[in-house]
Amino acid sequence: MNEFRVDEDAGMNLKESLGMEWLDTNGLGGYASSTILDCHTRKYHGLLVSKLKKPSGRFVLLSKVEDSICSGDKESFLTTHRYPDVFHPQGYKYQTDFSLDYSPCLTFRIGDIIVQKRIMMIQGEDRVLIRYSCETGNVPLLLRIKPLIAFRSCHELSRENPSLNVRSIDLLNGFMIRPYNGMPELFVQASHRKCFRPFPLWYRNFEYSMEAERGFDDHEDLYQPGVFEIPLQDGSDVFVSAALKEYKGRLKVKWSAEERRRKQEAMKDEAIVQDFGSKRGRETALKLVRAGRRFIITDHMKKPAIVAGYHWFCEWGRDTLISLPGLTFCSGRPEKGIAILKKYAGFERNGLMPNFISEDGISKAYNSVDSALWYFWAVQQMLKYTDDLRTIKKDLWPVMKKIIENYMAGTDYKIFMNDNGLIHAGDKDTQLTWMDAKAGGKSVTPRSGYAVDINALWYNALSFANDLAERFGETTFNVKKCIDRTRESFNETFWIESGRYLGDVSSNGKLDTAVRPNQILAVSLPYSPLEPSRWTGVLERVSQELWTSCGLRTLSPGDAVYRGRYEGNSSSRDMAYHQGTVWPWLLGHFGEACLKTAEDRAAAKENLLDLTTKFLDEHFMQAGIGFVSEVFDGDPPHNPGGCIAQAWSAAEIIRLMRILKDEQDR
Repeated sequence: MNEFRVDEDAGMNLKESLGMEWLDTNGLGGYASSTILDCHTRKYHGLLVSKLKKPSGRFVLLSKVEDSICSGDKESFLTTHRYPDVFHPQGYKYQTDFSLDYSPCLTFRIGDIIVQKRIMMIQGEDRVLIRYSCETGNVPLLLRIKPLIAFRSCHELSRENPSLNVRSIDLLNGFMIRPYNGMPELFVQASHRKCFRPFPLWYRNFEYSMEAERGFDDHEDLYQPGVFEIPLQDGSDVFVSAALKEYKGRLKVKWSAEERRRKQEAMKDEAIVQDFGSKRGRETALKLVRAGRRFIITDHMKKPAIVAGYHWFCEWGRDTLISLPGLTFCSGRPEKGIAILKKYAGFERNGLMPNFISEDGISKAYNSVDSALWYFWAVQQMLKYTDDLRTIKKDLWPVMKKIIENYMAGTDYKIFMNDNGLIHAGDKDTQLTWMDAKAGGKSVTPRSGYAVDINALWYNALSFANDLAERFGETTFNVKKCIDRTRESFNETFWIESGRYLGDVSSNGKLDTAVRPNQILAVSLPYSPLEPSRWTGVLERVSQELWTSCGLRTLSPGDAVYRGRYEGNSSSRDMAYHQGTVWPWLLGHFGEACLKTAEDRAAAKENLLDLTTKFLDEHFMQAGIGFVSEVFDGDPPHNPGGCIAQAWSAAEIIRLMRILKDEQDR
């Protein structure tokens, strides 16, 4: 099975290891996550982080455990905590290895004793299992485990307080506790009976360094209900479960079933990428496809959904539709992609698709001009990879026509088609495109008016709709004249002849000439509104000023307002978010544009594959192990930032690798 590994020979040390994070998910939006030293650096870290329906949202229930091995009078800790100015205990001193294959695994050596600790979320359940394996040399040992609970939103921090109900109820092999009214019960159980004793205690002032770097509160208190003490025998395993429901079977059986499921899943992924070029290309693609599974979940309505990113994003409409082809149609999961497109067809309102969907799936925000246009692109990808025209006609085509009709007539947020065939959207108080950051209540990148990416997407949507209407024999739905008018206006409005590239936004008759990556869509989309003779100019400008090894900058470094570092507090990061910060998701469209303009497509394919593989090989161990980060600094060395695992970052690189694979088959 595909494996990531860090050991002493690979340079495991405190500073670097605290920057490496693992993530394991349960397919419901919940997860377990920490650093490879089991030392939390974020408020989002936890062993059982569940996506609850009531109260709604992700909640850190079991933050971590403090575990140790006792031999005689000596106690050696496996965990590491960070407090102000000190790490205590310092379990990292015994740690020799971290690996990630089917689940995260930490290895410790204490003299002649070797202990392995594995963590695994159970698919489809709010349950985490921990397995301890030990080589003792027949020395009598005692495993001591102290659960530390938080029971708070993943966006908040807990403090010692009198409201917490300290009473726990004994189970035969553990305990149950409900710390707060309105919150669920937590069941913590072990594979041994009568091994738990209550010992109420608050641990104070844990310090989370990443929160400090991000300008947030960074200290927390955690509550210990009691202590597990379990004899460890050579070659035997100890299992611990933390869950929202009591488990009455054998934890070993539960573990084995999930382990078997994961290994079968891995075999399916290997089959998907078996013809993705060289061995190196296949290995890289396999890691991406495996990571992609983590973003597809089942929501509270028992329908498939895509999590935009871990640890803090939920379901976002734009992110879902951009991510969907790579995570589903290009990854051997077409049924998931079709189901999500059907679900979103039911979300349409006044021609718009939601931008944000609440954790409980009830509330939706429609403040996006491009989500509905990305819907057309996602359906195009569905047709490309499944050829399922029947489903499109029956379930998707009606809502696609509604979108076109509403955009033409005008809808919410001042979204309308002008007489020139271009889409106008928003005003000074709205941010409706993907560059939507605000700082101090003001838009960082105002893009109201006629945006280049929106109108490239609009032209693509019109052209695709016209193609479908002809295939379905719908003579009453005719947008041909609009297509011609839109194409002509697009070239007249956005093309800058002197620089041979496209401006970004036209507002009040003035074109913003900033060099931004949004223009690449005018080349990459299946139907391009741009004159083909101008494609090369756009690609050259983007390549020269925006391209980096990990994605495209959001603004040219030559611009006066360019920011090369995504760092600091929330306001500082928001100011840089789309003012130079690099986004990996744009690599998919950049790669397509390269292939469309290449004189030697074979050479372009090899170059793109080499660059992509090299980037991922270096990045997979930088932040979220095995995942692709949300953003990177615009300036070298392009350090990763934002979410450690972003859906569209992985998805668009998967789609690009599938395109390169298909290019090889031509």
